[in-house]
Amino acid sequence: MLSIFKSATGKSGKKNSYRWLIATSAVIILTPLAIWALNPSVAPGGNFDLSVWQLQLPIGSPGDPTTIPSSQLEGSNGYQDPGHQYFFTESGDGAMVMKVYGNPSTSGCVTTANSNYCRTELKENNSWEPTAATNRLKATLYVTAASDSSVVIGQIHMDASVSTKPVVELYYHSNGDIYAGVEQTRSGGDEVLTYLANVPEGTTFTYELEYYGGVLKAAINSNFTTLSTYSLDNPLSYFKAGCYDQGDNLADVHFLALTIQH
Repeated sequence: MLSIFKSATGKSGKKNSYRWLIATSAVIILTPLAIWALNPSVAPGGNFDLSVWQLQLPIGSPGDPTTIPSSQLEGSNGYQDPGHQYFFTESGDGAMVMKVYGNPSTSGCVTTANSNYCRTELKENNSWEPTAATNRLKATLYVTAASDSSVVIGQIHMDASVSTKPVVELYYHSNGDIYAGVEQTRSGGDEVLTYLANVPEGTTFTYELEYYGGVLKAAINSNFTTLSTYSLDNPLSYFKAGCYDQGDNLADVHFLALTIQH
């Protein structure tokens, strides 16, 4: 099934153990991307098909943040937070904006039960098998702030029946470096980081996450890297996309397009 998000375009749990770092040699050439015909006068659901997503917000009760279902996200009059603080349409270019203002101690935000970090993040409603023919997430976006550390802009996450950990997270750092972090085991805490590219803040780019036929790949501007899945053994998974703040300060992510393909 192909779900196209209309537009003219976790870390789950604290990582207590060390991370491994893998560097790959890649030359990323930034080229101008199309100008997407987004309507700045409607809610994100008027520009993007949000029917396959639910929205997790950094507000609500500790361990149980507010979640907005698909039915409330859809359409031109769909959900935007009233103060346009966390999830809303950018008044200039019509981007779908997701923001977080720090961590619980610096901003008073709330986290999910298995995380120490706050998020404004879309979570795919249904899980899928990595051995299937196609599982692909593609986004066009730009990051205006990446906290004082990094922000996770996309994930493949293991289903709750398997683990509370992600398969892979895309980290965008404040200096523009982008890494893919893959857990080696389903119990987590042993993430391996692979460098993908550097894209300066405010620069539009695309990312892709693919996990099908048992093969995990990540790409920045169509430059793909195949990633080892170690001992994960093709766990039931789902996609996430948004702003998952890994630091103490503001993280601000603007999406111009979002596509899921199964």
